[in-house]
Amino acid sequence: MVTHNERIEQVRQRYREAHARFVTRLREAGDEAVHRTPRDGGWSVAQIGWHVAAVDTSFAGVLSGEVPAAKPLPEGEAARAWADVAAGIPDKLEAGRRVQPPADVRRDDALKVLADSSAKMDAALEALSEERGSGYAITHPVIGTVALAHIGDWATAHVIRHNAQAKRVLAEG
Repeated sequence: MVTHNERIEQVRQRYREAHARFVTRLREAGDEAVHRTPRDGGWSVAQIGWHVAAVDTSFAGVLSGEVPAAKPLPEGEAARAWADVAAGIPDKLEAGRRVQPPADVRRDDALKVLADSSAKMDAALEALSEERGSGYAITHPVIGTVALAHIGDWATAHVIRHNAQAKRVLAEG
């Protein structure tokens, strides 16, 4: 059986790998392509990077307790398995206002906030106790209740999803 600490270390590794792939895509793409918005609307790759960083910073704040959004799970209620949570995530979600990027985001800005948010996320995951991870959760209006132990999985899936989006936006060129 995998311990809490082993599981968190696996999540941290998957998050770091997904984040590194996304940052590489953002860093290596041509300047015009990174700042171009899609023909049918949406965000530029730089804006996508800013959004990912804003979400990761928010997740890190929830994990660390800096953002007091987590609530104890009701007595006797167990957290849903990550696979069940992931299955309920719709293909498209409208980003909340506070994580929508400004129109004028530049690559260097996105790379800076991505580095900062990644460090916060990694530290928050490392510090997440088994008691807090399995006993506390947040409730998202679309996704439902998610245990703090699964926030790292969610952040990883979020980065992967937006890396694929960035790849599509860059391919439009």
